[in-house]
Amino acid sequence: MTGTQTAGRRYGGRDAAQRQQERRTRLIQAGLDLFGTAGFAAASVKQVCSHAGLTERYFYESFRDREDLLAGVYNELITTIIAETAQAAAAAAPDVDAQLRAGLEVFIRTLAGDARKARLVLIEVVGASPRLEVRRREVLHEFAAMVAAVVAPLPDPEASSSRLTMTAMSLVGGVNELLVDWTLGHQKATVEELIDLCHTLYIAAYRAISDQP
Repeated sequence: MTGTQTAGRRYGGRDAAQRQQERRTRLIQAGLDLFGTAGFAAASVKQVCSHAGLTERYFYESFRDREDLLAGVYNELITTIIAETAQAAAAAAPDVDAQLRAGLEVFIRTLAGDARKARLVLIEVVGASPRLEVRRREVLHEFAAMVAAVVAPLPDPEASSSRLTMTAMSLVGGVNELLVDWTLGHQKATVEELIDLCHTLYIAAYRAISDQP
């Protein structure tokens, strides 16, 4: 290989693709730190790059603009949260009560345990752009589908399919708004109280829709 052939050159045991991924990871972390504290509107590309210890050239290597970075941070957080929530629920199977509680506990503790994640996932992405609003709605539906999958099949699936879908969406939306309120400081409950309340609502809805005593 000559000195001009740099595309595949390795530095410190890492190739170009690995180094780019590492820079992207640093920008994602910087985005979480700044968007999750100062807020999306207040954090510039320059500030993000300074926080990540990178030049703006490397920002545009991975992201088109601040909105693209916000979407990247949001999607990475959601991917992890959905996977961990689903894993916790599956580990508690086949007890629906235990599955619902396990999933809720992971979801709520993940956000309540990190103010940056809570602010970004619950507040900063809301209305940030049409694209992110579409994605946010998709995420709500993904969580609703997860809830519906835990409680299905019901005794009369044909008669209750639509009702189950609406109920799951209502529960997911309700938990989301409760956590928004809590994140903004309007609710003073402990994390344990939040989990207990949400679990109570989920179980009551499950029993009502499945006609269990």
